[in-house]
Amino acid sequence: MRNASIIHQKVYGRDALIRQVAVWKFLGKRIAFTNGVFDIVHHGHIYSLTQAAQEADILIVGINSDASVKRLNKGPERPINDQESRALLIASMVMVDAVVVFEEDTPYELILSIMPDVLVKGGDYRVEQVVGHREVIENGGQVIINPIVEGYSTTSIVRRISQK
Repeated sequence: MRNASIIHQKVYGRDALIRQVAVWKFLGKRIAFTNGVFDIVHHGHIYSLTQAAQEADILIVGINSDASVKRLNKGPERPINDQESRALLIASMVMVDAVVVFEEDTPYELILSIMPDVLVKGGDYRVEQVVGHREVIENGGQVIINPIVEGYSTTSIVRRISQK
């Protein structure tokens, strides 16, 4: 049997994550960061996270807090799953090394505090739209836009469920 306790250990508070990132950087690890709501995880999420993980040694995933999801106006029923459930689900994925929940509307402050080598977003963004792109690039990093997997979105899944 595998050690499932590792899942909880991959969920960090911001300060603990900043300390861990310093250790990884000291060890010469390349850090990638991506973020999202990850409310109902689907094929598109798995693809995007897998692609993001291939860009570096360590993949950190920022999860929007419940309050920030509400402010994103994704609908009155969102998030469907609370932030702790969403964080644990993402932490359970083999390609993810660390998960952190952020309270702000964007992960800008979080990005500045960890300064990843690679910032990754899904294909519905352009580089100049990615929060923190300028700072990461100025620090010698890069921004990667993953192709979007057509036909998969949490909003469309919620819509289909509510019509049944």
